[in-house]
Amino acid sequence: MGGPSAEREVSLHSGRAVAAGLTTAGYTVVDVDVQNHSLQIPAGVEAVFIALHGEFGEDGAVQEILDGKGIPYTGSGPGSSRLSFDKVASKRRFEEHGIPTPCYEVLHPGDGRELPLPVVVKPARQGSSIGLRRVLREADWAEALQEALSYDEEVVVEAYIAGRELTVGVLDGRPLPVIEIAAPQTLYDYRAKYTSGVCEYRVPALIDDALRETLQAAGTRVYDVLGCRGFGRVDFRLSPEGEVFVLEMNTIPGFTETSLLPKAAAAAGIPFPELCSRIMDLAAVSPTDPADLTPLTISAP
Repeated sequence: MGGPSAEREVSLHSGRAVAAGLTTAGYTVVDVDVQNHSLQIPAGVEAVFIALHGEFGEDGAVQEILDGKGIPYTGSGPGSSRLSFDKVASKRRFEEHGIPTPCYEVLHPGDGRELPLPVVVKPARQGSSIGLRRVLREADWAEALQEALSYDEEVVVEAYIAGRELTVGVLDGRPLPVIEIAAPQTLYDYRAKYTSGVCEYRVPALIDDALRETLQAAGTRVYDVLGCRGFGRVDFRLSPEGEVFVLEMNTIPGFTETSLLPKAAAAAGIPFPELCSRIMDLAAVSPTDPADLTPLTISAP
């Protein structure tokens, strides 16, 4: 937990919650606060629960290190992590597989925007909505673009989809209940995500069975197309016309008190310690051939 990214504080919150959950489930837990781009694992550790958000945690870097050490870990492997974390690469993968995602363009310093307002601008490789801004007026465009570029030299500009924000957690390839997020001004940004009481969460979402099945099927398809394993969370926008758009996959979603995957698991009857334990039981080293993947089961005392 921790790490060198802009999401360090969120990761520390997630890590502490996971450590407590695993301890309750009967595991012996050692906290590792990662301070930089190196990783020292204490002797005797059987497997690692990765609660590192953002750079070094979700971009495949820590997974490559653990693969090199032969230490099983939770979540997706290096390639899938890299693909999911990079919003440009994942959007291109969505297009290749016919998965609907908002119209977008990729900008670099000095580039001009072609998409009409309103748009959402965000760094290509950040999480927790860091650097994300919705732009409704041309007067706000330059500042929003500059903020996104301060986090990454490549930014994604998406057509803003008015409507509802929904999310589907996936656990071991199976979808969890759909959650609807009612955020202020319908923008689920960093403040809305991590300030208790700012958002209303409808768990499960008040939607009909057909839409629920569509969202859950789309969530598992995204999970499969990106080559994920263990767990993840897929974010959606639902337009007023009923069109579903995939925004992104989170391979290491939050585990804080306001986080969505634990809420969805609870709605499915999975208490937090059991959720942590189930994810821990799926820890594995990434194989050369995905067909060779055998989950590691470690016995709690």
